[in-house]
Amino acid sequence: MGNKKGTRRRFGAVRQYRSGRWTASYRGPDGQEFRSPETFATKRDAEVWLSQVEADLSRGDWQDPDAGAVNFKEYALQWVDERGLAATTDELYRRLLRLHLLPAFEDLDLDEITAPRVRTWRTERLKATGATTVAKAYRLLKAIMETAVDDELIRRNPCRIRGAGKEAAVERQIATVDQVDALADAVGPRWRLMVFLGAYGPMRPEEQAELRRRDVDLDAMTIRVRRAAPELTTGKRAEGPTKSEAGKRIVVLPAFLRTDLRRHLDWYAEKEPDGLLFVGEKGKPFRRSTFGRRWRRARTAAGLPEGFRFYDLRHTGHTLATRSGATLKDTMVRAGQSSEKAALIYQHSDLTRQQEVARGLDDLVRTARRKGADPSSGADLVRDA
Repeated sequence: MGNKKGTRRRFGAVRQYRSGRWTASYRGPDGQEFRSPETFATKRDAEVWLSQVEADLSRGDWQDPDAGAVNFKEYALQWVDERGLAATTDELYRRLLRLHLLPAFEDLDLDEITAPRVRTWRTERLKATGATTVAKAYRLLKAIMETAVDDELIRRNPCRIRGAGKEAAVERQIATVDQVDALADAVGPRWRLMVFLGAYGPMRPEEQAELRRRDVDLDAMTIRVRRAAPELTTGKRAEGPTKSEAGKRIVVLPAFLRTDLRRHLDWYAEKEPDGLLFVGEKGKPFRRSTFGRRWRRARTAAGLPEGFRFYDLRHTGHTLATRSGATLKDTMVRAGQSSEKAALIYQHSDLTRQQEVARGLDDLVRTARRKGADPSSGADLVRDA
């Protein structure tokens, strides 16, 4: 016995199967026939579904129901390829995909990734790994799916969990002047200046790794940051531009660093004008893995906690500069930070103001060393962007 004959309507058609359930079909803008993805208990339900499709067509909101039949893994990897990302960001995204997103979604098509599936995935990830990593992975998933919406492959982004992409900022410990000095002593003379530039620059380690002799003006006590060389997990140095345009800057150093800067240029920096400022004992470029062993030992010697990172020296620099009289915009320019809110104020903190900040920082540290005081105590923490 065949199916019952379909009922013709002004838009589309409905028909009843032998089972008693109903289906609906219609022709899209290109004349291709589409059938409802599921059956309905009543004829009325099928007609309501057709009416919704007709309304979408009239509003221009209709999407090809087959458009989302694109494999997530293929689409996500292509998404990363097409971004033109910095080497470190590219590495981060691929790691997040490999470890956190593809295990859950690689066999699904885009239109099969639903809001309930995303919620379940996030809940399971939070049980297995840190909240910060999950937030990063969620933001990546949301960005990929938002592009799929723009490409009209899916109608709505399934990543709709309020606040799921936000990371809770952890307050970092601020080192004292004595602890910075202890760190510099403990890492050894070759890397002593790197600690000081991290705290009183305050420069990122990847910026210091690409500093050249020609970037240093000993008379003016300035260092020009032009480029950066972050180290990937493979050990490869990814020489390239700074983290943002704001990272390209002239850092005015406090005068108390003059002796350390001169000695480093005389003893350790490569001799040619374009030579690297920091190289290892064998003349090789700075390596995070090699320096890391020295850093861990120095951190213990300085009495700092295990979680204190080299990068946290920047927080110390922020706090001490603020205590010396620098405004927030001064510290942002000094640290090469960039944000939408700060974009309009960078131009107002010029070289003259940066020299004033450096002099204030010089006075503060010299006073602390003479008196054994801790100028960072009670200071408001200025977060690193």
